Amino acid sequence: MSTPASRPSVLFVCVHNAGRSQMAAAFLTHLADGQVEVRSAGSAPADAVNPAVVQAMGEVGIDISAEVPKVLTTDAVRASDVVITMGCGDACPVFPGKRYLDWQLEDPAGQGVSAVRPIRDEIEQRVRGLLAELGITAPA
Repeated sequence: MSTPASRPSVLFVCVHNAGRSQMAAAFLTHLADGQVEVRSAGSAPADAVNPAVVQAMGEVGIDISAEVPKVLTTDAVRASDVVITMGCGDACPVFPGKRYLDWQLEDPAGQGVSAVRPIRDEIEQRVRGLLAELGITAPA
């Protein structure tokens, strides 16, 4: 296990921090088992996490019901090694030396749980790919 100082840090950003970035952060936290520092934020945070997202994550055994949307800060970006944006466009500050990825994902806002499930599953696959890139073995 790596020491906290050597842990990579990943920030997931979407507009409302109520769906995609919350799912991605939850999957990374769950799969990395403490080997990655995980943050999520939104450029215009919602009041609460999307209930359909909470339900969809609960179906795969991950409880995010206590999560709350957080506002994106330049400090959060500065403190992260990898910044993954999900449809926030130019609202995300860019700093030299950071690795930026943009994941094109459908926005689950206003959709029912049946529409959220395929988005959730795609996010899980992308997070597993990210872990592999970071050299961290995720459980099967």
